[in-house]
Amino acid sequence: MEPNKVSPVIEESWKEVLEREFQSPCFLELKKFLVEEKKKYAIYPPGPDIFAAFNHTPFPKVKVILLGQDPYHGPGQAQGLCFSVNKGIAKPPSLQNIFKELNEDVGVPVPSHGSLISWADQGVLLLNATLTVRARQPGSHQNKGWEQFTDAAIAALSEKREGLVFLLWGSYAQAKEAIIDTSRHHILKAPHPSPFSAARGFFGCRHFSGTNGILRSNGKEEIDWQIN
Repeated sequence: MEPNKVSPVIEESWKEVLEREFQSPCFLELKKFLVEEKKKYAIYPPGPDIFAAFNHTPFPKVKVILLGQDPYHGPGQAQGLCFSVNKGIAKPPSLQNIFKELNEDVGVPVPSHGSLISWADQGVLLLNATLTVRARQPGSHQNKGWEQFTDAAIAALSEKREGLVFLLWGSYAQAKEAIIDTSRHHILKAPHPSPFSAARGFFGCRHFSGTNGILRSNGKEEIDWQIN
């Protein structure tokens, strides 16, 4: 392997789509940054889970994209899927609100745990804009190169796929609409599900039934939102 060539452990279809990004100067700098960070801090999620969103949802199987901002920064929380936490970990407030809306919208019982892997395995790409974070320091890995990488993933979906549903919750996610071809894809927007904004329109947005309605009208299999 060439000295500076990056060969990430990521699902093959995404590896092919994002190959140019992995070899970009920006990503090489990001890799150096992460190597140094790991010498000094605990970093979440664990290394094998950094690309979990991509590994659970191959590029050709993506039907829905849910965009988050940062991984959770508490011990044992982050599993590489936005809003999702490992089984056995308390559900964060935003996730509790997501489950409340899910129950009100489609009648799914509130799950006993907060792992959204079953959504990811059905084609819901649970993508954070930044894929790593220092323990207990939210936002600590923003503007280090991850955003360029994840923007490239969104742009690739926009360009190479059709009829995808983008769920943009909150102003940060909604800013990503600029890189989505809205003539080819469906955008559903709502306030962020955090306790600070959920009551301003996230509750009642009915995005779960709305997503399935769009998928159904496009002849695609609906998402089973129930979490066991």
